Amino acid sequence: MNEIILSNKKNGMSMLFLTIALYLLGGVITVIGGMIVADGGLPILLIIGIIWLFVGWIPFCGLKVLKPQEALVLTLFGKYIGTLKEDGFYFVNPFCSAINPAAKTKLGQSSDVNGGNTKGLSLSLKTDIAIPEETSKKISLKIMTLSNSRQKINDCLGNPIEISVAVMWRVTDTAKAVFNVDNYKEFLSLQCDSAVRNIVKIYPYDVAPNVDTTGDGLADEGSLRGSSEIVAARIRDEIQARVEEAGLEIIEARITYLAYAPEIAAVMLQRQQASAIIDARKMIVDGAVGMVEMALERLNENEVVELDEERKAAMVSNLLVVLCGNHDATPIVNTGSLY
Repeated sequence: MNEIILSNKKNGMSMLFLTIALYLLGGVITVIGGMIVADGGLPILLIIGIIWLFVGWIPFCGLKVLKPQEALVLTLFGKYIGTLKEDGFYFVNPFCSAINPAAKTKLGQSSDVNGGNTKGLSLSLKTDIAIPEETSKKISLKIMTLSNSRQKINDCLGNPIEISVAVMWRVTDTAKAVFNVDNYKEFLSLQCDSAVRNIVKIYPYDVAPNVDTTGDGLADEGSLRGSSEIVAARIRDEIQARVEEAGLEIIEARITYLAYAPEIAAVMLQRQQASAIIDARKMIVDGAVGMVEMALERLNENEVVELDEERKAAMVSNLLVVLCGNHDATPIVNTGSLY
C-alpha cells in the first residue's frame, strides 16, 4: 500500500458559506412553496424546498479541518483515495470516510495519554472516553514517546533484571500505518517489548569474562550497565526493522530503568560490596608493602640502625599491621633493650 498525498484546494470556508446560503435558500423556497400551495398553486417549490432541507446538510460532512502535524486518511466506499497532510480547512467528497484504527488506543507516556497514568500495562484501550469522532480519526504526525512498562528479562548469564525503555517515534507513511497493520500503536508497543527482550538477553548486566556481545566470536567487555548507548542503539535498530512495514520511524530509544530483579538484588549488592572491599584491600596492601620497602631502604641508606633478618621480619610485620589495620594503632613502647 503506497501513500497518496491529496493536494486539494483549501476551499472549506467558501464551501461552508455556500452550503449555509443554499440551506437558507431552501428554507425560503419552502416558505414560498407553502404560500403558493395555500393559494391553490402547484406544490413543486414546496417539494423541492422540503427535499433540500432533508439533504442539504450532507455537504457539511465534507468539511475537514487539519491542524499542523496532522493527517487524515480518506476512503470512499471502502477504497483508499488519499491522505490530507497539510494544515487548513478543506472540502472533500461528503461520502468519504476517515480511517484511524488506533484512534482510541492510549500508549503510556505519549502525546495521547489520558490522565498521565503510566503504571501497569504499556498500553490500554480506553473506549469509555468521549472523543469527538472527527478528532479521533486524525493521525498525529508529531514525534511521540512510548514508555513501556518494566520487563523482567534474563541476561546472557541467566540473571533476572528489570529494564524499561523510552522510544521516540512518529508516523511517516499513513497508508501503511492504517492498512498494513490492524492497530499501529499496539503493533509498535508489542514490537518494542520483543526487541528489548531479544537485545537484552545478549548482554550481561555487568562486565563478565568470556562473553561475546557483538557476534564476532571474540569476548568483549560489553554490558548493559557499561554500554547503555550501544544497547539503546541496537534496540532502536531492532524496532525500526520490525515496524518498517507499518510506516513508522523510530527516532531514538533510551534505557530509562535498569536494575537487578528484587529476588537477587540483595545478593548482587553483597557481591559488589565484596568486590569493592577486595579492591580496596588490594590497594592498601600494595601501598603498605611499598611503604615498608621504602622504610627499610631509607634505614639502610642512612645507617640509622642495623637489623638482622629476624628483626627485619618483626619490623615488617608490625608496619604491615599498622598500615593495613582498620583502626588506629596503639603501639607498646619498649624502653629497655631490644635484646
